[in-house]
Amino acid sequence: MQDGEGSNSNRLIAVTLDEASIGRGNADQEHERAIAIYDLVEINSFALPQVENGPYALIVALHDSKLMFDIRSEAGDPIIKHILSLTPFRRILKDYFMVCESYYAAIRTATPAQIEAIDMGRRGLHNEGAQLLAERLDAKIICDFDTARRLFTLVTALHWKG
Repeated sequence: MQDGEGSNSNRLIAVTLDEASIGRGNADQEHERAIAIYDLVEINSFALPQVENGPYALIVALHDSKLMFDIRSEAGDPIIKHILSLTPFRRILKDYFMVCESYYAAIRTATPAQIEAIDMGRRGLHNEGAQLLAERLDAKIICDFDTARRLFTLVTALHWKG
């Protein structure tokens, strides 16, 4: 899969979760994580400033309650690790999961207009989280907004309680 620039190297070819730091989830959590990883690997634009070693493999881990992106070459050689505090994401994640719960409850009883309104709120929070993630990665990782959204989807899948 190529990115928008037509370069085959500015992309992720693999995303792995570090089981030692993240652990395994229940079946629903693992399913959500697998979908998030599949979507991210399927279509993405991912590059490192001043590094032309792509395509890249990404290992996502937790390190001292922080998110760690361990970026490696296609052959698995370490390139760089970026550690991000999750503190700036706490409010967005809390609000996002609250809206998701409302959405799933509304599917059973609400009108289509109510469901659509809740879903718009959910998408707005998801975009806010993706924007924050893109800002936190600025100058570390170059990615388009859609890739930032998919990365944020993976972050939510890591925190979803099932």
